[in-house]
Amino acid sequence: MKSYHQKFVSETPLDVYPTGEISGFPVSPGMFDLNGATPLQNGVNFTIHTCGGTACELLLFHREEEEPFAVLPFPEAYKIGDVYSMIVYGLDIRDFEYAYRVDGPWDPEKGLLFDKKNILLDPYAKAVSGQRTWGTHWDPTYHARVVKDSFNWGDMPQSKKELCDLIIYELHVRGFTVHESSGVQNRGTFAGLMEKIPYLRELGINAVELMPIFEFDETMNAREINGERLLEYWGYNTVSFFAPNTSFTSVNEYNREGTELKTLIKALHDNGIEVILDVVFNHTAEGNELGRTFCFKGFDNNIYYMLTPDGNYYNFSGCGNTLNCNHPVVQQMILECLRYWTVNYRVDGFRFDLASILGRNEDGSPMNNPPLLRTLASDPLLRNVKLIAEAWDAGGMYQVGSFPASGRWAEWNGRYRDSLRSFLKGDCWSSWDAAWSISGSGDLYGMYKDSQGGNYAGYNSSINFLTCHDGFTLYDLYSYNEKHNENNGWDNTDGANDNRSWNCGAEGETNDPEVLKLRYRMIRNACAVLLCSRGTPMFLAGDEFGNTKYGNNNSYCQDNEISWLDWTLLEKNKDLFEFFRFMISYRKDHLVIRKKLPDAVCGMDSIHTHNVNAQDISIPRDAYTFAVSFAGYDREKGKDDLVYIAVNSYWEDVSITLPDLHKRGFWYLSVNTYGDGQGRYFYPQGQEIRITGNFIMRPRSVAIFTGRPY
Repeated sequence: MKSYHQKFVSETPLDVYPTGEISGFPVSPGMFDLNGATPLQNGVNFTIHTCGGTACELLLFHREEEEPFAVLPFPEAYKIGDVYSMIVYGLDIRDFEYAYRVDGPWDPEKGLLFDKKNILLDPYAKAVSGQRTWGTHWDPTYHARVVKDSFNWGDMPQSKKELCDLIIYELHVRGFTVHESSGVQNRGTFAGLMEKIPYLRELGINAVELMPIFEFDETMNAREINGERLLEYWGYNTVSFFAPNTSFTSVNEYNREGTELKTLIKALHDNGIEVILDVVFNHTAEGNELGRTFCFKGFDNNIYYMLTPDGNYYNFSGCGNTLNCNHPVVQQMILECLRYWTVNYRVDGFRFDLASILGRNEDGSPMNNPPLLRTLASDPLLRNVKLIAEAWDAGGMYQVGSFPASGRWAEWNGRYRDSLRSFLKGDCWSSWDAAWSISGSGDLYGMYKDSQGGNYAGYNSSINFLTCHDGFTLYDLYSYNEKHNENNGWDNTDGANDNRSWNCGAEGETNDPEVLKLRYRMIRNACAVLLCSRGTPMFLAGDEFGNTKYGNNNSYCQDNEISWLDWTLLEKNKDLFEFFRFMISYRKDHLVIRKKLPDAVCGMDSIHTHNVNAQDISIPRDAYTFAVSFAGYDREKGKDDLVYIAVNSYWEDVSITLPDLHKRGFWYLSVNTYGDGQGRYFYPQGQEIRITGNFIMRPRSVAIFTGRPY
């Protein structure tokens, strides 16, 4: 459904009429407060702004042509402040593409790069031409298209799921279905992902986090290594923040760009699945001093980017430039962008790549109370939208547990990833951090109040994860001691070296049954711990059936079998999929894992850590075995909700005791990742095994117990 303003300007006759003529086109001053290009009933409104530019021209192109068929200079009367706006009458949006040229001073040492020869993409463009075919960029310049939005959202309400109730599934739109084994008709597209919704429902996830789907240039830095063409596959090099990636659509959508994506989002919502977008506001595809000038550099380079005193680019992103996020003009653009995707695409949340950059001042220094973060946290339209920070950047700022405005923002919990990876493979001295992490990372996040004065537990700030796009898959985490990025062409120097992985006795692929048996147990351990940790779990698409990247932990450039999901593994590792499915269901069934409940009738504390003897709540720093208990009274079910998760990273059997339920019931074994020898690793309700006395934890295993009354 369009906003009122959109319907008004695009469908209602306006009391506007031509007041002059430029290059043969009837024109008039436009709507200065409406950024971008907006279709009207009798023309198109074009609005753009530049602080340092002295003149601006609108260029009109026929589709897929490099030379404009019309150039329309903006008269001074069509400028208010720094904003140029013009309505051009009689245009059919299907007949043209557009861009701008901006004139002004050239003084690189002051960051001024105005050059009237540069053809510039509208920063507020809703669609970018020349990007339709994946891997092909036919035009040396970017042109924009005018988009008419007629998508009908109906009466679909905004999702109100709490963050801690989500199970987030991170995926790459192309890589998810482009492999021929995916079995979908529209491989590698939004439509292909839509065909997999029944699978997502069967798995049980209720949120997808889409890696970048804003328009990006995958051909940027394209090269050939060992006969394989390498592309910017991941998409962390934004070309346009308001435009969806047209190469992710199954059909051409001329002037209706976004329709297939909106259809996908509506279908996901109809199936109870939220949509979170991975957004990259820390840098753009324009790069450093050697990069291209196709948009922001040409409008106001010294405003949009952080510049050193000599006019070069600060590089806190590791990608050549850094957006100047706390400049008021850039703040406005980011806010308007997020509002646009929230209103027009009904997105449920945003994950901010290298989000610590959003808290840097214009000189690159960290800010105590960054205005951008404060603005996003308090914006009325974004009130119910999830805001998730990757709370670090490539400039050395690491803010996990201390990201500004954390009462509103959640964080990718890097401490959770590192401590659990270490502990699960048997590293000493990580038990305390691991126990804290499973318990909700209260040492990092504590408690806070929201703006309405309500109390929220700090675990709502923690996005718990062991794997993501950046690093090993879960299968590779237990198949490789070292990264194997040779195919990336950097002599294996790229990618993280601190992986805390373990190959279980053989590097890479093996037929050794004992090694394979151990690897899959370690994967089950990781899954069980992740889905029984307080906070919000997230895992990488394909982990649930043992997908591999063959040891590559930085597959940003691999548009091939290294990155694509191999769906034949789903059948091969069906038991692993079923384990993930059960653990997701178990988490959903036990509210006490996700949040603090009223006190349990049985008298157990709401949350505790335990030594091998459950009565001992002190854990040695170098412990190999410990447990975490969650207890509370579930009012909806009218009974106590009791969960006890025991983790043994030791390579021998360990005997543990369970908490005394004071004759109010028994503990039942729900999960044993070691298995019963018959290939059974979990026990649905009604099939659980009642435990009396001690329980023997098998080597390197996780056991989950459910407390039930007599």
